[in-house]
Amino acid sequence: QPSEPNSASRDKAHNNASPPGQQPDNASKVGPEFVQTVGPNDLTTLTWISEKNPGYPFLAAPFQLLGLLRVTPLFYGALGCLGLFVGARRWLGPWGGTWAVVLLCSSGAGLAFAWRPTMPTFTDASLIAAGAGALLWAMLASERSVRRRTVVGLLAFVSLEAAVLVRYTNVVLLSVAVLATLLVFRRVALPWRTIRWWLGSVVVLFAGILGFDYLAYGSALKTGYSSGEITFSLSSMIPNLQHLPAPLVKSLPMVLLALGALGWMAVRAVVSWPRPGMDDAGRTTYRRDVVIGSFLALGWVGIWGLYSAYDWTARIAGGAGGGIQVIRFYLPALGLITLLAAWLLMGLPRWLTIIILVAVIGLGAWSYTDLAAGGIGPGAGVPGGRPGIGGSVSPSAPGGASGGITGGAPVTPPAGVGGPGGAPPNG
Repeated sequence: QPSEPNSASRDKAHNNASPPGQQPDNASKVGPEFVQTVGPNDLTTLTWISEKNPGYPFLAAPFQLLGLLRVTPLFYGALGCLGLFVGARRWLGPWGGTWAVVLLCSSGAGLAFAWRPTMPTFTDASLIAAGAGALLWAMLASERSVRRRTVVGLLAFVSLEAAVLVRYTNVVLLSVAVLATLLVFRRVALPWRTIRWWLGSVVVLFAGILGFDYLAYGSALKTGYSSGEITFSLSSMIPNLQHLPAPLVKSLPMVLLALGALGWMAVRAVVSWPRPGMDDAGRTTYRRDVVIGSFLALGWVGIWGLYSAYDWTARIAGGAGGGIQVIRFYLPALGLITLLAAWLLMGLPRWLTIIILVAVIGLGAWSYTDLAAGGIGPGAGVPGGRPGIGGSVSPSAPGGASGGITGGAPVTPPAGVGGPGGAPPNG
């Protein structure tokens, strides 16, 4: 949740807000320029839209209209579990889907964000998990009809595209999905017309984003952030790598299992590839696992590598608010990580798998309570911090704790866009 100084004013604004897409009677009309000087008490007189990726309010609006805003991340989390289950079950066997879902639901960081209905962090991670699992099923289910595989794959791409709408940097993961599709579709017996459907949805997505940005932000190539506010640089990678590994492992312990899976895949491929006498089925399985693992790793490394160069997290990682406010940028890869971790568990004795899962669940419960208390991070738990925030963050910091108020962008959007009372414009 955003952590602005006047939480009572925020709550009042939420309770008195108009339905999405409708301005209050005394709404102020603000041009496409974005200001960060409007106080919390002015929220009821403005229509708000996220200063960055505008997709989450649209995903949350139906639940808000039903008075079930708290259910929003849980609903999309259920979709993520479903996608992971069918994809991992198809790839790994009957228990593979179960292990993947257990791992997804035992992440302390995932749990910490799942109860924050006005933050999109768990929702976009769940959409990526759902898309990755569904696309994996569509690729591997060669005995199913082409029509069914086309539909499931299209739903997978729609899920990934929705994650991009929620956070534009998720385009890294969508790009990996497009690359994987183009490279392997002939090997998995998918016709070109199926690929046209899938890639056509991507074209529609980008056309929609450009049109929306033009209408809401004044230019097809702009967001609510001012030029130079969001920056990435190689010089930030060292500070981020110094502070982040320990908090990430504590809140996402399945990372260690995923790294073990990649190492095991590599060793097995090298050792077994030239082995004489290996049957074709065994060789095909090894190659399939290496290809799938490589694409999962590419998406994981892509999104984590991008944010390891994020200047803002390099500044905040070692100070107040450096726990949950930094970890959230790395959560989109959770579904990919759990698929890799589930692959490793499937190769272990059942008793050892159970012990590992119990340990992961216990660590996840501990890290959740610690995150909720402002822990996990060098600057966590400082006095005055709100639960789950771990101290104050500069309100003007991009993606900062109080981005829901001062980091937002009051605009007069097109009809049916945004609306007060929806998700505060934070990331």
